Amino acid sequence: MKKMISVVIPCFNESEVIDFTVEELLSVTNGLSDYRFELIFVNDGSSDDTEAKLLSYSKQHANVHTLSFSRNFGHQQAVSAGIDASRGDAVVLIDADLQDPPQVIEQMIEKWQAGYDVVYGTRLHRDGESTFKRASAKLFYKVLNRLSEIPIPLDTGDFRLMDRQVVEQLKEMPEKTRFIRGMVSWIGFNQTYVEYERSARFAGESKYPLRKMIRFALDGILSFSVKPLKISILMGFISSGVAFLLLIYSIYVRLATDEWVSGWTSLVDSILFMGGVQLIAIGILGEYVARIYNEAKHRPLYILKKGLDGEHSETRQESE
Repeated sequence: MKKMISVVIPCFNESEVIDFTVEELLSVTNGLSDYRFELIFVNDGSSDDTEAKLLSYSKQHANVHTLSFSRNFGHQQAVSAGIDASRGDAVVLIDADLQDPPQVIEQMIEKWQAGYDVVYGTRLHRDGESTFKRASAKLFYKVLNRLSEIPIPLDTGDFRLMDRQVVEQLKEMPEKTRFIRGMVSWIGFNQTYVEYERSARFAGESKYPLRKMIRFALDGILSFSVKPLKISILMGFISSGVAFLLLIYSIYVRLATDEWVSGWTSLVDSILFMGGVQLIAIGILGEYVARIYNEAKHRPLYILKKGLDGEHSETRQESE
């Protein structure tokens, strides 16, 4: 029997591009006749007619399936839902905007058949993105790798193929604040990459404005490193050292000279310096405590309004 490959596509307000996305994925997968494919579209609480279009395609094509959330839970949760529903021997993750070309899936399958468990896409160029976004993305990965105990490949997103054994391990990871590309790197196994040119969006707007990019970057760093806590400790020692040196200097000037260090400027500077360091340290600690709080609530990772192909689901899905 032919091996099955599941393709997971998270969607949020993709009405402008979804028709082309479905047709393009069907065209590519139908051309790979040595394998069976299932396309799992996850509607992440879209407010446009994305869900209606996906359900229509599910009725037309036996291998096209749709999951619908009760509200917008987020991109990483949508990817997780698709992974949970997948049945394939391997799972491919790809976004609905077609910036990652579906034609690369064939190269990923070839690497998988050669014995690799994870094949991720590495971007050579990022067309259609501003200079700021390209520079900030590169800076993010450099900072992340410097801080993280687990090396995470540069210039990669969630576009990748994973063998079933990797998928099963990923499903066993229960954290609510998810950074899937980092989680897959943490799992290990035999990993490699394929290079490709990333295109501009076919239509529509990016679902990752600056605010979400910053939040996502923080999730990636804080989920895979405790070094920010160690940095806050180092900053505390440095600030204490500076304050101690200022105290020694003040005593020296008072005892060894006829002058006295003027009070207001040095006092205000010291207070502001110490206060700033303390607030930074408290903020870093607060981010970690917030993650503990979210995990302790044991809320479901996502809630399905409709199961596969529009069937109503009362089951609350959770990463166990």
